[in-house]
Amino acid sequence: MEEGSPKPSNSLWDKIRNLKHITMEKYKRKPISHWILLALSIAAMLVAFPASSLLSRVYYSNGGASKWIISWVAVAGWPLTALILFPSYFFVDSSPTPLTFKLLVSYIVLGFLSAADNLMYAYAYAYLPASTAALLASSSLVFSALCGYFLVHNKLNASMVNAIVIITAAMAIIALDSDSDRYDYVTDHQYIMGFIWDILGSALHGLIFALSELVFIKLMGRRSFHVVLEQQVMVSFFGFVFTTIGVILNNDFEGMASEARSFKGGKSSYILVLVWSAITFQLGVLGGTAVLYLASTVMAGVLNAIRVPITAVAAVILLHDPMSGFKILSLLITFWGFTSYIYGNSSASREHSPS
Repeated sequence: MEEGSPKPSNSLWDKIRNLKHITMEKYKRKPISHWILLALSIAAMLVAFPASSLLSRVYYSNGGASKWIISWVAVAGWPLTALILFPSYFFVDSSPTPLTFKLLVSYIVLGFLSAADNLMYAYAYAYLPASTAALLASSSLVFSALCGYFLVHNKLNASMVNAIVIITAAMAIIALDSDSDRYDYVTDHQYIMGFIWDILGSALHGLIFALSELVFIKLMGRRSFHVVLEQQVMVSFFGFVFTTIGVILNNDFEGMASEARSFKGGKSSYILVLVWSAITFQLGVLGGTAVLYLASTVMAGVLNAIRVPITAVAAVILLHDPMSGFKILSLLITFWGFTSYIYGNSSASREHSPS
């Protein structure tokens, strides 16, 4: 045994201390470039994703009306991710994953589901305040856990089940308080449909996460930074193709000119909102991918929990979203649910770590 290494022990406390010692030693060996990249990735998640959500709401509140355009913008920035991926083959000395028929089909299916998911969220942001839409979208954690349990056979412990119940209760509180934050120009039917589309989009989002994990396990057999980027680029590309077809069939490209003329702030504001929506969404995706690779799934879960209140508070401050006492209660309960899930996920990770 090397000098300074922790002594083996059968007690649970010593096992935890041993794991903590190993983890600390692992991170101490990381170069400064690792921490700089991790900090930038965290900033991307906590700034870009909320900004993308707020810009979607800005599009609708300033005169935009197309659901297809907003869903198209979400994947139109896929070349940005590709620009990060291609140089990685040279700098990291890695080779592209062989594109088998099954892998291609999985990319196409995930791309189609991603296009449908973005369209559902577009309907949600068209009819709901950004703070409400963000809180409802946090239910994707519930569906991710359930889909992961049934499809990937991920473990669920008491803390995770507790989180599912808590977040579901938070969604029920928002539903009961629907009259307090509905815009005057939004009908009751539209508000209800926005609520339903947001929940359905969150459910589909959870399914996409589980299917993506299955692709890694069954078809790729490995998980590295460039492999995760490969999947993101291909899924976004096919999502872009499907969404573009929808925009063309709906004649929304032709309608962009008239939308730009009537948009509050004029054509330049219209273009800026769409361009920055595409950029911020892709920056958020890149940040989330990097955090998963550089840190852990738990860290990504923590940041995902933090960005929900950031989006809600930013919407109240910048977009003057209504914030009732019930919505504040729902926000606090949602954060409690995220914390419970993260604790449960961390406990499950420790149980499966080598002692």
